[in-house]
This record gives sequence, structure tokens and C-alpha cells, in this order.
Amino acid sequence: MSNITLKGNEVHTLGNLPAVGNTIKDFALVDSGLGIKTLSDFEGKKKVFNIFPSIDTGTCAASARKFNEEASNLDNTVVINVSKDLPFALGRFCAAEGLNNVETLSDFRSSFGDDYEVTITDSPLKGLLSRAVIVADENNKVIYTEQVSEIVDEPNYNAALEALK
Repeated sequence: MSNITLKGNEVHTLGNLPAVGNTIKDFALVDSGLGIKTLSDFEGKKKVFNIFPSIDTGTCAASARKFNEEASNLDNTVVINVSKDLPFALGRFCAAEGLNNVETLSDFRSSFGDDYEVTITDSPLKGLLSRAVIVADENNKVIYTEQVSEIVDEPNYNAALEALK
């Protein structure tokens, strides 16, 4: 279990992020049109998973915007935003913000949070996903991870993007 904080108060996740060198697990996440996206939809591409509790918070929105901005400069790479938000809310946010360089997918009816061990197990955010970044190469091998230690902080964008080079 990962020990993180929410405004300085201890919070726990289900487990630890996939280890560098491991293969990422398949998933079935819901897009804004209620379609299902799986790992095979991104076959042959590098993947940046930007995982967060809710798009309706400032830090989560900021990370979605930043990765959208950076994604337009990435070759053969897809940025996948993942949260428990409903697909409608995610779609509305992306449309309002003009985020069209990223995939924004919902874990509201899947096991992604448990499979990737990012589900928060206590605190007021219990059941939501922690703030984390997982980067995988085009063969689905993990090449970088970050479990953000303080939920209100943004991830280390530069480190995640450097891992892709």
C-alpha cells in the first residue's frame, strides 16, 4: 500500500504502482460516448497514464491541460487521463477546455483502479483514484511511474516526458 497525503493528512492506496520493467495490465475504460477502450486500442503506441481523483478539482484539471498541451509534441504517444468521474463530466470538461490531444477515460465501472493499485482506501477520497503517472513504451513495458505523494500537488511532468525519449 502506498502512503500519500491529502493536505498533510495520511491517506492510503490499495497497493503500489506497477514496477518499471513490468508489463501493464489490460483495462476496459469508458469514453465520453460510453464506448469501451482497452489496451489494444493503443497498440504500438507509447502511453502516458495521467491518473487523478476528479476532473472537478483544480490540480486534476491543471494536469489534464498540461498533458494535453504536451501531447501535441509527442510522436507515437497517447496520453490517457483516467479518473472515476462519469464519462459525461469528462467529455464536458474536455469540450469546454478544448482538450483534443488526449484520451480521457472513466473508471466508473471497471477494475482499473484496483488492477493498477491506485484506488484510495480511506479518507474522504475513499474509492477514488490517487494522483499518479504511469508511462509505458510501445510494447506495454512500464518505463516510468510516479505516485504523487501529496494529492493536491501536480505530477512531475518533465520526468514523465523525459522517460519517453
